[in-house]
Amino acid sequence: MSTPSPPNSPQDNVKPADYKDVFAARQSYTQHTDPCEQAAKASMSCMDRNNYDRDNCLDFFQAYRDCKKAWLEQRRQDRRAGRPTPI
Repeated sequence: MSTPSPPNSPQDNVKPADYKDVFAARQSYTQHTDPCEQAAKASMSCMDRNNYDRDNCLDFFQAYRDCKKAWLEQRRQDRRAGRPTPI
């Protein structure tokens, strides 16, 4: 099974995947299922490309933080609205 290559721009990862779709695609639900997985992989790929010089990857790290923030806010809104969540 091949994984998609990381996006070229950190901003491609700011919006998280719909967490309901991500959870539904998994065989089992765990607390470790992450709709921002692509952003995390892009951050680590950037670190690999830049010999672990963190300063060169700050945009990727910020994109990951923005993605996580958007995902958690989406989950909060669903809970407040009474919509069921997979976890």
